[in-house]
Amino acid sequence: MGDKIKCYHILVKKHSEALEILEKLNKGEGFSNLAREFSIDKGSGKKGGDLGFFGRGMMVKPFEEAAFKLKKGEVTAEPVKTEFGYHIIKRAG
Repeated sequence: MGDKIKCYHILVKKHSEALEILEKLNKGEGFSNLAREFSIDKGSGKKGGDLGFFGRGMMVKPFEEAAFKLKKGEVTAEPVKTEFGYHIIKRAG
């Protein structure tokens, strides 16, 4: 299991939206609630942004690189841009 991590994410279309959500997180709003409300990834959004466990090579490169750099419980300081939009990633385990 050492090569797999568990993450949550919030996916939005615009950089400005992602920054607004980061601001809400910094003010103490819950990640899961924000994911359910704002994430355009409907599958994980319904589950509070839960992506489950994944290993290297399973996610698009920019997402994977950002996710694997995070420590447990940490959230990306900046939105991560991929072809799908802008992600805010939280590492769970």
